[in-house]
Amino acid sequence: MIDPAGPVPQLTARSRVADPVTSLLPLLDAESPLLFVRRGEGVAGLGEALRLEFSGPDRITRAAETWRRIAAAATVDDSVGLSGSGLLAFGAFTFDDDSAYPSVLIVPRTIIGRRDGVSWVTRITLDGDDTPAPEPSIRPLGAEFRLSLQPGRLDGAHYREIVADAVARIQAGELRKVVLARDLVGHLPTGGDLRRVLVDLALGYPDTWTFAVDGHIGSSPETLVRVSHGHVSARVLAGSVARGADADADHAAALALATSTKDVDEHRYAVQSVLAALGPHARGAGGGGGISASEVPFALKLPNLWHLATNIEGTLSDGSSALDLAAALHPTAAVAGTPTAKALEVIRELEPLDRGRYGGPVGWVDANGDGKWAVSLRSAEVDAEGGIRAFAGAGILAQSDPDVELAETKLKFRPIVEAFG
Repeated sequence: MIDPAGPVPQLTARSRVADPVTSLLPLLDAESPLLFVRRGEGVAGLGEALRLEFSGPDRITRAAETWRRIAAAATVDDSVGLSGSGLLAFGAFTFDDDSAYPSVLIVPRTIIGRRDGVSWVTRITLDGDDTPAPEPSIRPLGAEFRLSLQPGRLDGAHYREIVADAVARIQAGELRKVVLARDLVGHLPTGGDLRRVLVDLALGYPDTWTFAVDGHIGSSPETLVRVSHGHVSARVLAGSVARGADADADHAAALALATSTKDVDEHRYAVQSVLAALGPHARGAGGGGGISASEVPFALKLPNLWHLATNIEGTLSDGSSALDLAAALHPTAAVAGTPTAKALEVIRELEPLDRGRYGGPVGWVDANGDGKWAVSLRSAEVDAEGGIRAFAGAGILAQSDPDVELAETKLKFRPIVEAFG
C-alpha cells in the first residue's frame, strides 16, 4: 500500500499495438477483474502495480491531486495514442462521505485495450518492484452458477414506508427531490467466476458502461463525465418507465415518459445540477469555452427500461482532469436529490444501509487527465468472502407513489439479478 501523502511513486508505462483481441472479458482475472467497456471497446487490467485508498468528504479531490503528482513523475512511452492507452488508473469512489467501503485508484501491471479495431497492451512497472507483469491470456470461463438475491436491510415493505415519509417531507417543502435506494444480498459460490456476470451484463446491455473495479461490478447507462483533449461531455439520466410488451405498448410507454410531469421535473433537476457543477470549469477569461445541453430530453431505450436522457457537451477552460470534474459533479441530483445537502441528510436518516460505491463515480483517468467516468448504477459489491450486496434506487418527488417507486427499483435490479441468477 502506498501512502497518498507520501513520496511520489515512480511509474513507467509502455503501450504497444498488439494482435487483435475480439473480447477483453476472457482475459480478466476471475476473482478480481478490472474492466471498463462499452460495445466491446475499452480497457481491462491485470494485477496491481499501485493501489491508493481514500476516504472522507474530500476523497475524490485528494485522489485527483494525488494522481496528478503521480502522473507528472511517471515515464510514459505510448506509441498507440488512443483513448485508454498509456498510463491510467481504474477507480471506484463511495457515494457517501462516511461509507465504510474504500474509495480506490488502482494502476494495473498490465492493461489490454481495444478501440476502433486496434488492440494494444500496456505494461506498467513501479520503481523498486521487480514483480513480473501478468501476460494476457485467454482462460476458459469457470463453471456456470445460479444464485438468488434476497432482500437485504431494506425490504419492499420498509422501502414503501420510507418513500411515503420522503413524499410527506417534499410536500411539506423540506426539499424537492430525494433518491432512495434499497438492497438485495446473496453469496457467490466457492470458486465463482465473476467474468460470467460481466459477460451477461456486457452482452445483455451493450450500450451501457460495464465495469469491475475492486469487487464493485455493474453496467451503468449514465456517463458522469468524459474528458478528451479539453472536450467534456456527460449524459444525464433521470426519469424512467418499463418497456412495453409489444411495439404499440412500447411506443405508448416512451410517450408517457416524455409527457410525465413527475419524470420531466425529476430530469430537469438532474440536468441543472450537472450544468451548475460543470459551468465554472468551462468559463475562461473573455468568456471562452462553455457548456451546453439540448433543450428537450430524449428517450433512451434499454432492454428493460426507457430513460429520459440529456447529452451535455462543452470545452474546458481551466485544465481540469476527468477526476477533478468527477469530484465537482458528485453527487448529482440523479443519485442524491435537490437541494443536494438536504437530500443527503434525508438519505442518511431514512436509509438503514451503506450504499458503498453504488451511485459514486467509477471509471478511469490517464496520465494527461483525460478519462471516462460513469455513475455506478445497476451495480453490486462483492466482498473477499463472496458476499454480494446489490443496490437500486428511485427518484422521489411530491407526486411519487410508494408502490410505483418500489416497482421501479425492481426493474432497475433486473440486470444484476439476471446476471447473477
